Amino acid sequence: MSNRTGRHDPLMTPNTLRRMICVIAVLYGCVLVVPARAQQQELPEDPEDEKQIGLWLDQGISTGLSANKSLDLEFHERLDEGMSNLFEYFIQGGVAFRLRPWLTLIPIYRYQRFPGNPNIAYENRLQLNLTLSTSRGPWRPILRTLIEGRFVDDRPASARLRFRPGVEYTLPLRISRPPVLVVSNEFFIVPGNNPFANGGSSYTQNRFQVGVRLPIADSFSVRPYYLLQSVNLPGGWDTNEIFGISLAFRVPRKIKIVRSRQPSCALSCEVPNPNPGEP
Repeated sequence: MSNRTGRHDPLMTPNTLRRMICVIAVLYGCVLVVPARAQQQELPEDPEDEKQIGLWLDQGISTGLSANKSLDLEFHERLDEGMSNLFEYFIQGGVAFRLRPWLTLIPIYRYQRFPGNPNIAYENRLQLNLTLSTSRGPWRPILRTLIEGRFVDDRPASARLRFRPGVEYTLPLRISRPPVLVVSNEFFIVPGNNPFANGGSSYTQNRFQVGVRLPIADSFSVRPYYLLQSVNLPGGWDTNEIFGISLAFRVPRKIKIVRSRQPSCALSCEVPNPNPGEP
């Protein structure tokens, strides 16, 4: 390359040009490598993912505040790896509003811990429970929709939708408190960004559950159940078996006794949430 005087520019020698091309190539390669490394970083698994055969223990306490409101508290402990490892436990509470005979709304706050998890220690969760139910003789179809906001200690906040259609069937036994067969299937959908590893779909988890609720008294019931948890991971769906025991307590609401009217157990024991302690 020459200037107007016919002299060659000493700064643009062939060696200098080759060096410039090498520098540009190296910089361009670095630009490509950085996003690639960022994409290769593996996200942690959802900490509530079960491993091997598990045991879930649930305790629910419900006390009536009025004829159509109750305070619900729940405690949950979850063990996996052959029922030997406590990998999760949490407490949650909320006020249940029975807006209609067939509609119950429960805003819930949950705090949970993941002991032994190297990536995630705790999680705060805000939930809104919308439950539709009606009775048709011994049958009781139920649709529970759970809207969740998840706030994990070191992960971005995320949202999740959980749809659980199910049915309850009161067994036709001639006893004062017949058992109730409970069957449901729950679908987990993450509509936006998912901060946990998944198989590339917003459909992240499925839980099929079958159990029997055994009313021991008017204010206490036991529900053993069997659950299949399937989680959508990058390597495919991972399914594990879970055995659970759910205990539900109802604290009767105190009512004023009127002289001209006898106290009614149906009123004092009425609680909007029929199944406290469910996972």
